[in-house]
Amino acid sequence: MHEMSITQSVVDAIVSRLGDAEVRSVRLEIGRLSGVVPDSVRFCFDVVCAGTSLQGAELEIDEPPGRAACRDCGAEFGIDDPILLCACGSANVEVLAGRQLRIKSVEVV
Repeated sequence: MHEMSITQSVVDAIVSRLGDAEVRSVRLEIGRLSGVVPDSVRFCFDVVCAGTSLQGAELEIDEPPGRAACRDCGAEFGIDDPILLCACGSANVEVLAGRQLRIKSVEVV
């Protein structure tokens, strides 16, 4: 489960930036094409936060959809599936959004 190490990295980044400041909430953005399972991150969050300044913090996760553009026909379209295929049948697409994984905000007490 790579979500455990991802969640640990998020917590480590926050602790290294904020030190001992008590954290009330964390908002993450996990794109639907990122390959990261938000429910697994939620499960890991409380475990990883135990004994840190994030213990008891609320976790909010935004899951923006994927967006892609076809290099052949020029169409831009939404996509939530890792199989990148335009309606015109082309697989020659560029992913524009949906692969992000970032800390959007952290609220401290």
